[in-house]
Amino acid sequence: MTYSEDSISAAKQCFEASFAEKDFYDRQTQDSSHIDSIIDILPVKSGMRILDLGTGSGYLAFAIARRYPDVSLTGLDIVEKALEQNRKRAEHEGIENLSFSSYDGISFPFEKGSFDMVVSRYALHHFPDIHKSLSEVHRVLSEKGCFFISDPSPNENDTSGFADEYMQVKPDGHIRFRTFAEWIALCSQNGFYLEESFVSSIRFPRKYEKIYDPVISRHPQKTVKSYGIKINGGEIFITEQVNNILFRRNSDRTINI
Repeated sequence: MTYSEDSISAAKQCFEASFAEKDFYDRQTQDSSHIDSIIDILPVKSGMRILDLGTGSGYLAFAIARRYPDVSLTGLDIVEKALEQNRKRAEHEGIENLSFSSYDGISFPFEKGSFDMVVSRYALHHFPDIHKSLSEVHRVLSEKGCFFISDPSPNENDTSGFADEYMQVKPDGHIRFRTFAEWIALCSQNGFYLEESFVSSIRFPRKYEKIYDPVISRHPQKTVKSYGIKINGGEIFITEQVNNILFRRNSDRTINI
C-alpha cells in the first residue's frame, strides 16, 4: 500500500467512527456563522453546478442547497457510510438539488468541465497528494470557474509544527495545515488566481488522552499557549485560525502533472 493509500484508508476508518458519534462530531465542525460567511462570499448564480469536495456530513452542501434551490449540488467523499446517511437525509428533507458520490480519494469521477464551482471546508489538510487534487479541481471546473477553500492554518507563533503534530495524534489521515501564502503558491502553480479571502477561527474539542501530553511538552510553551490549549472534563480544546480563500480558475494555463 502506498503512502497515499495508507493515509486515505486511515482517514476513511477514523471518519466512519467519528460520524457514528454524530453529536460529538457536530460539536467539532458545526458553526452557523461561519457557514453564513462562506455562502455570502460565494458568487453563486442560478443554474450553477457546485461540487462540495470532502463533504463529510454534508454540512456545507446542505446549507448551500437550501439557500439556492435553483443550483445543483454534488457532495464528494471517501466515506460511503456518511454519504448514504446524507442521501437519506436529503430525501427525508425533500432537498432535490443535492446528490452525493464516493471516490478513491485521488481521481474525481467526473468529466472535464462538470462544475462551475468547487468548495471544500475543513477537508484539504487530509489530502495526501495536494497537487493531484488541485489538478483534478482544475480539470472538473468550467472555464473561469470558482474554487473556494476553507481550512485551518498554523498560526504565526508555530515555527515547530505543533498544530500538525497535535492533529496527527488522532489517526485520521491528517497531513498538514497550510498558511495563506502556501495556498496562494500552490493554487497559482495549479492554475488558479486569488479573488477574495477572509480569516475566521475554530475552537473544537477532542477526547483527551495522555498521548497528547508529550506532544504538548515537546513544543515551546509560547506556541502551545497561542492555540489556547485547555483540558476540561475529559476533553482537550484547541483554537485554530482558518483561511477562507476564493480562487478563480485560470483557463489560459495548462497544468502538467
